Formats: sequence, structure tokens, C-alpha cells
Amino acid sequence: MGMPPAASQAPPLRQREHFTTRVRNFWQRVSEGRQIEDLWSQFAADARASYGFYGSDIDWEEIKKLPQWRRPFHVAKEFFWALLLKLTPARRVLLLAALVMLVLAGGKNDFRFEFFAAVALLLLLSLELADKVTMKRDLEIAREIQSWLVPSFPPEVPGAEVAFASRPQNSVAGDYYDAFFATMGAADGGKLMLVIADVAGKSIPAALLMATLQASLRTIAGEGASLADLVLRLNRYACAHSLDGRRFTTAVLAEYEPATRRLSYVNAGHNAPILRRANGDMEKLDIGGVPLGIDAATAYESSTKDLNPGDALIFYTDGVVEAFDENLTEFGSERWLAAIRALPEVTAQESLHFLMMRVDAFVGVTRQSDDITCMIFRAKRPA
Repeated sequence: MGMPPAASQAPPLRQREHFTTRVRNFWQRVSEGRQIEDLWSQFAADARASYGFYGSDIDWEEIKKLPQWRRPFHVAKEFFWALLLKLTPARRVLLLAALVMLVLAGGKNDFRFEFFAAVALLLLLSLELADKVTMKRDLEIAREIQSWLVPSFPPEVPGAEVAFASRPQNSVAGDYYDAFFATMGAADGGKLMLVIADVAGKSIPAALLMATLQASLRTIAGEGASLADLVLRLNRYACAHSLDGRRFTTAVLAEYEPATRRLSYVNAGHNAPILRRANGDMEKLDIGGVPLGIDAATAYESSTKDLNPGDALIFYTDGVVEAFDENLTEFGSERWLAAIRALPEVTAQESLHFLMMRVDAFVGVTRQSDDITCMIFRAKRPA
């Protein structure tokens, strides 16, 4: 006797469950367990970043001169050339061959053209992906080396505490921060050196200059040079390696004496650190001069601040205030100052977390556009 028609047509329950499990496991592996909303947000962020990357090669002023109806075609053409010229000559030919085969397949309805076009595009994708993976591995090694140049843990400072965080836009950054006792510890009357800097540019070139800046700074500070002499010598070195001022560095260099709670500083064209007093008043540390690497003969002015228990000093790079959301609206100085104004009286690490959370909440899932670095120095109240 044969099986009933319904039973013969439907797959067995166990087979359906096995198929469903395999599909679920495949999707989990591909999506890494993320929700559709998260994947779409990530795709949108990647699309905006790619648009900016390829759009930088387009002469938008010339596009605006064209009649309205011709602009979409020219924009598409310019984007295609911007993409094509990013490839090696051999890969350009491979991409063009694949596109020609797709056109022929559409005209002749020939599966062979579609197959060869798909193979060519898959080969091109695999070659580009191999390059990306190799570059990413090299950048990860560079990032690990760069992490050796900055402190992993803050130094112990009598009556004060330090916290810092840095987020490169890529694997490596041109931002630099440091906090160290140059010649002797606090117990022996040593001064704490606090530094934040931002090399013009991004990624590998900026990271290499950052490394030379760190080496020069540590060497000069280790010789016991005064703050004024330190800045002058750093500037002369930066000018000798700045490609006629094109690779300048903004920086704030400060010395703190734990015994007197006095902070001396020089601001070399950097975003002015904010000193938030315990009573809520705020002051900017903006005394100094031009960025390092602009003019070897420039003179720098220094200034001092006396810190009181409960005061917080916030150093940061321009990536903080220039972070933008999905609407390309910048976080901006006003929001940053409002976040600092609302800073509760907590530890330096908690203060850092509070401020970075404000930036993250504003930016959302938008891809980071610049290196972000922040360092908090707080004078503790007596226990």
C-alpha cells in the first residue's frame, strides 16, 4: 500500500528541522549574530564612508556647472573612473572584461557570458580581499608596535590621578598621549610630564611621525631639559622633518609639580585643554604658539595654573569635537563644553568614561572619521 499523497510530498519533520538548523547556523556565521537593524546601520555607515572616499576624487564644482539633467550621468561616470583608477592596470582590464561580458550576456541571453563574468568578478573580489587582509595584518602589527610607545597604565601621582583613551580611525593613529616622570619619581621631587599631540594626516605616515615625536620627547625630557627648552628643541626637530611645514604637529606639553599642585604648560597650536574647577568654572589652556614643525625660529610662551582638590583637566584631540553623526552634524565644541560642565565629581577613569559616552551617544553607528584621543588629569580631594 502506498503512502498518502500529503505524507509523500512533505519532507520528514526531522529533515526540515535539520535544514532549518543549517540555515540558522549559516546566517549566524555570516552575520556574527547581529540583528538586521545593526547590519543595515553598518552598511549605511560603510556606504557613506565609501561615498566620501570616492567622492573626494570628483570635481564637484565642474559638475555644478552642468545642466541639471546631465549631472547624474556625469556623477556616475566620475564615480566609475574613481573606482577603476584605484585598481592596478591588470585588475582594471579584468573588471572591464567582466562588465563587457555582462552586457553581451544581456544582449544574447547566453549563460556562458554570465558565467565568465561572474568568475571574473569573483576573482577580482578575491584579489582585492587578499590585499586587504594582508594590509590589515601589517597594520595590526604596526598598531601593536605603536601601543608600546604610549603608556598602558597611568603613573601613580600623589594627590592626583590620570586616565586616557585613544581610538584610531584606522589601525594606527597620528594622535599621541603620554604621562610620565622624566628624570625622577614623585617621591624624589620629580615632575610629571603630560603630553597630547596630533600629527597632521592619518594612518601610516602620521603614525611614523608620531613615533619620531615620542622618541625625541622622551630623549629630551630624560636629559632634564626645562619645559621651554623642551618645546624649542622639539620644534626644531619637527621643522627638520615636516616636509616644509606640510607635516606639522599640534601639541600641548605640561609639567605638574605634585608638591605645589602647580601645572606649567605650552600649547603649540592644539585644541585648548579645558580646566574645570571644582566649583564648575572652566578655563582654557591656550597660551603657547604655532604648531610644531611650522617655523624653527618661533618663540613659545608658557603659562601656569594652580590646581585645587576636585579640579579636572581635560586634554583632547580634534577628533572629539569633529566627530559627526549620520546627518554629518559635528559634535562640536559647545556640546563638548556642556559635557565637561556636567562632569560629576568622580575618578579620572569614570570621568573619561562619562565624556566618551557623550560622544558615542551622539555619533551612534557612524563610522569614525578621525583619530580620537582624550586624557583626564584630576586633583584628588583629601581622603
